[in-house]
Amino acid sequence: MSKKLFLILLFSIFGVIKAYSAPQPPQSTQINKLEPIERKDRILILTPHPDDEAIGCAGIIQEALKVGAKVQIVYLTNGDHNQIAFIVYEKRLTLRKTEFIHMGEVRRKEAITAMKLLGLNEKNLIFLGYPDFGTFTIFSQYWQTQRPFKSLLTRLSSVPYKENLSFGAPYIGESILSDLKKVLSSFKPTKIFISHPADVNVDHKAFYLFLRIALGDLEKELPRPKIYPYLIHHVGWPLPRRYHPELSLEPPEELLNTEINWMEFKLGPEQLKKKYKAILCYKSQTESSAFYLLSFARQNELFGDYPEIELEKQVSSKEKTVSFFGFSHMFADSSIIATLGDLNNFIKDRGRVSYAVADNFLFIRIEKPEALKHRFNTQLYLFGYSYKTPFAQMPKIRIITKHNKFRIFDGRKMIKPEGVYLEFNANVSILKVPLQILGEPNFILTSIKTHRAVLPFDTMGFCRIYIK
Repeated sequence: MSKKLFLILLFSIFGVIKAYSAPQPPQSTQINKLEPIERKDRILILTPHPDDEAIGCAGIIQEALKVGAKVQIVYLTNGDHNQIAFIVYEKRLTLRKTEFIHMGEVRRKEAITAMKLLGLNEKNLIFLGYPDFGTFTIFSQYWQTQRPFKSLLTRLSSVPYKENLSFGAPYIGESILSDLKKVLSSFKPTKIFISHPADVNVDHKAFYLFLRIALGDLEKELPRPKIYPYLIHHVGWPLPRRYHPELSLEPPEELLNTEINWMEFKLGPEQLKKKYKAILCYKSQTESSAFYLLSFARQNELFGDYPEIELEKQVSSKEKTVSFFGFSHMFADSSIIATLGDLNNFIKDRGRVSYAVADNFLFIRIEKPEALKHRFNTQLYLFGYSYKTPFAQMPKIRIITKHNKFRIFDGRKMIKPEGVYLEFNANVSILKVPLQILGEPNFILTSIKTHRAVLPFDTMGFCRIYIK
């Protein structure tokens, strides 16, 4: 497509979307009941750090055991990077790597104690021991490399915990993916509870991403399990802080009125008491953060995910324009129409993100929030998955835009591929990315951060785009 034709296409898009993107009045978010857990279920809980499983899923664990369902918990890290909690708990300051490994051992033992209180045995717990605060960097940058990721605090590049399943495994993406696939193949879960793709903690995002890749690899081997993400970290949430067993847990305001299908599990009085006690088993964390952790000991637990997006490949010309995700319109002489529904309407002063695939390009359209129209920067992750190519060999694309300029990275290397184009005006930014540089994917895991100058403004959690 020539640049001139591309500009014509963009102006056509602006006109269409302007006509169909009038803001809708806020709708109250409906929270549905989580479907019952049954005896036949095999419940897998994937937790980034020791304590996340108690905070997000203690009620689910108790309910599963109550009805006789099988339960297994997998810990991605031992939580050895929380130096502030370490200082408060140990009442001393140290920077020796052995002390951080010691903290990881402490947290592993706390997890065993907490889960025994809820009714699980140590044999139901699997600790992987990958680097706390390092797993997202591994996912996005460390594949097919002889130089594994090196942890900032422990200064190690392989799992140091002898009791862990992955003892000695190098800090690379293949190690984590392999371990997770082994667990999935062995346990064969029917329901998986996993950290949320909109969680602001990088390890929480990473575990969700690794799960999606593992399930893609095992799609023909395993029956498709149901996925229930649980949210732990979100700015200013939950409120009020401290222990309030009389209150219910509500979704963060920024995630209300989105396409996330929120569900809740109601805890009984005894289940709530045990959840409270299980959280307190993590003394290394509660001595500094009890006011926050106990905020989750409420009458319910929340779960929900972004919906899958399916994009039809379109063909554009002067007569056939692109229909974006979120908008449906019959153009003159157009034979390919995408009727897709809305992904995510940001509330208040937030923009709208839309997607389309046309002419073997992915188009990402970002409507600028009013506050950012003159200082609008973004960081976009595009992780393509193909059933034909091992994920380790797929590009791991990150695109940074600053005003009308951009830089592209594949893992740790800056690249300059042909065909990427950014259209930038006062109200809208549209990025055109060839599917070829994404590895000709079957689906894409993508997330967008917006910035006001250098300060973060908003983040849209990872969602899955399927290309039909």
